[in-house]
Amino acid sequence: MLLFGITLISLGSLAPDLKEKLSLGEVDTGAMFSVLPFGVLVGSLLFGPIVERFGYKVLLSVSCILLSAGFEGIAFAGNPYLLKLYIFLIGSGGGAVNGATNALVSDISDKDKGANLSLLGVFFGIGALGMPLILGILEKSLRFETIIAAVGLFSFATALFFQLVKMPPPKQIQGLPLLKSLSFFKDGLLLLIAFFLFFQSSFEGIINNWTTTYLISQHSAQQSNALYALSLFVAGMAIMRLLTGTVLRHITVKRILIVSFILIVIGLTLIKTGYSLMTAMAGLFILGSGLAGGFPIMLGFVGEMYAGISGTAFSFVLFIALIGNMLVNYLMGIISQNLGIGHLITVAFTETVIMIILCFVILKKKKKSSYTESH
Repeated sequence: MLLFGITLISLGSLAPDLKEKLSLGEVDTGAMFSVLPFGVLVGSLLFGPIVERFGYKVLLSVSCILLSAGFEGIAFAGNPYLLKLYIFLIGSGGGAVNGATNALVSDISDKDKGANLSLLGVFFGIGALGMPLILGILEKSLRFETIIAAVGLFSFATALFFQLVKMPPPKQIQGLPLLKSLSFFKDGLLLLIAFFLFFQSSFEGIINNWTTTYLISQHSAQQSNALYALSLFVAGMAIMRLLTGTVLRHITVKRILIVSFILIVIGLTLIKTGYSLMTAMAGLFILGSGLAGGFPIMLGFVGEMYAGISGTAFSFVLFIALIGNMLVNYLMGIISQNLGIGHLITVAFTETVIMIILCFVILKKKKKSSYTESH
């Protein structure tokens, strides 16, 4: 998960250096950015059936080798066309690692799946926060190629390490797990969870991608301060996941979700109505804290519902979540161009309302299904 955090944040951090090194224009840079989510989407779709058939050890090792090849390729890239291939490799490897690590933690957790998944999510935050920090600290003493090459070596070492770790055996030695995913479309509760994550993923996406532009436009912030504010959003998410996975692990899911939505509303209100950048930064930290519980809790539900084919079930919901991220981000671009970036918070509030409704229905249906099973 730490590697996945590095994967998602690296491209944005390296974009200026890559543009200069390879003489990339705006169109080429935009194409470069579009390849990463496509790779993550492919990795997220394929990891589940591969895990069910061949086990976690093979999938995680191969994914880390893909990450290693991608990072080394980016470090030594001299061709903008090959650069897209390297970015696809780290996207697909990262997407598979994200899904497989979550499914694996769910499988080895007999109880408190959501809390353990929250703890896992902390390492995503460490990777996402640490990479820009390392690049900033070392930019005067080391070339960016050296740092990225080191990340590639770390990824390869992780692939070797996975071969030494005992992991659960494959679950579906026979048959095609991917075909079983067709039955997911008949499961109303799973579809509700998938579409909750559709909006959760897109919510996180528009905050990550559009907040700096919003703060520069609405609060006259300098770019460096806007980026620092965005890092507080990731920090809030990481700290809350750490708390949820440790001292708050025995708090009921319902209470955590209620507090989460309250924090989201407070955070968005501060960002929208605050008269200073400091208020907006506080709002982003609170917003990150509020969004922290969504993925771990919902993936915990999926792990409970489909313990026998958890990998394929995780693939299904993560695929829909990433489709949401891509679609709503594209929609946000249209809204920003035609109505202004100020409507970022309007879109975020709209998603919050939808998520609250979906969450209410999910908890109600889950309680009903649990009652039916017990009787």
